[in-house]
Amino acid sequence: QVQLVESGGGLVQAGGSLRLSCAASLRTFSRYTMGWFRQTPGKEREFVAAVIWNVARTQYADSVKGRFTIFRDNAKNTVYLQMNSLKPEDTAVYYCAASRTSVTTVDYEYWGQGTQVTVSS
Repeated sequence: QVQLVESGGGLVQAGGSLRLSCAASLRTFSRYTMGWFRQTPGKEREFVAAVIWNVARTQYADSVKGRFTIFRDNAKNTVYLQMNSLKPEDTAVYYCAASRTSVTTVDYEYWGQGTQVTVSS
């Protein structure tokens, strides 16, 4: 059974930083595109960032470019999201996901349970 387990969420003041981690029990982790999405109550889940499996290319939502960095450690089956200069509008539940085909859409095969990030003003 595939599991994605996020950690690192919490409460931070605006302008602060957090690093989210996602450990995946995927035997071929290096062959998956790994993404981060976020969701707030009453809104659809939205793409945040992804790191592509084959060329380690990254992609970001416009709202987080220059502030967030996604990177992966294939030896540890882990993907990270470094979040700097956090804003109150970044408050959401953040989800890690794995896909063999998708990048920015929500059509990922596997999802974590989510971790809450709250940014106070």
